[in-house]
Parts: sequence; structure tokens; C-alpha cells
Amino acid sequence: MNGCIFCKIANGEIPSNTIYEDDAFRVILDNGPATKGHALVLPKAHYSDLFEMPEEAAADAMKVAKKVAALLKTKLNCDGLNLVQNNGETAGQTVMHFHLHVIPRYENDGQKILWNPTSPSAEELVDIKNKIVGTV
Repeated sequence: MNGCIFCKIANGEIPSNTIYEDDAFRVILDNGPATKGHALVLPKAHYSDLFEMPEEAAADAMKVAKKVAALLKTKLNCDGLNLVQNNGETAGQTVMHFHLHVIPRYENDGQKILWNPTSPSAEELVDIKNKIVGTV
């Protein structure tokens, strides 16, 4: 896609701190990292979000994330790891090119990935389930 910054980075038109690359993906260090080693899995093909991405490419993105996670665990000795993937502005997506955050976590790193739990009733949960999968 013309003008997409992540397309240009993923395809090597703009320099980046690349930590992994194959035919379909480039993984770079985030320029505004949450923690040391925070990386972005970028497909070289343009997909605005998960909904545009073919199923096989989405599966491949997770396989790349797994490789990178193992690399970060081994090389940076992180205590844990978050995978974060936002779709749409409402969900926090700021660059409209699919990307998967691989965020190493360290004890007392000060970062939090949180939501405010709600308390739906059992009936509300059944209603939501039925809307998603249909009634039995």
C-alpha cells in the first residue's frame, strides 16, 4: 500500500532494528518500547488488520511470534511475555498495518496490560453466547 510506513519498514525501504526476517515477515524492535526487547511482527504484505489477513498469514504471524519469543527469552532472560495485537482505533491500533507486539516482561518493569472486569449475569453470558454461535 502506497504511503504505509510499516509496508516500507517491512520491505526494507526504511531502516529498522531488525531482529528476524523471512520471506513473509520482518520483526523489528519498537522505537517506543514498553520494555527492553519489545518487538513488532510485521507482514511484508499489507493487511490493515486481522480481519483483512488471510488465515494462513495469521497463523504464520503467530509462528514467527513464537520464534521471536523464544529468542527474547533466551537472549534477554525475560521473566514472561505478552503478545498484543490491536484491531481498529477503538482497540488502540495507531498504524493501520497489521502488527503483533511481542513484549518481554521483567519483574517490576512497571508495565501493565489491564482491563476492568465486568460482572455479567449468567443469563447475559448465555444471551451473548447465543448471539455468537446461535441457539441450540
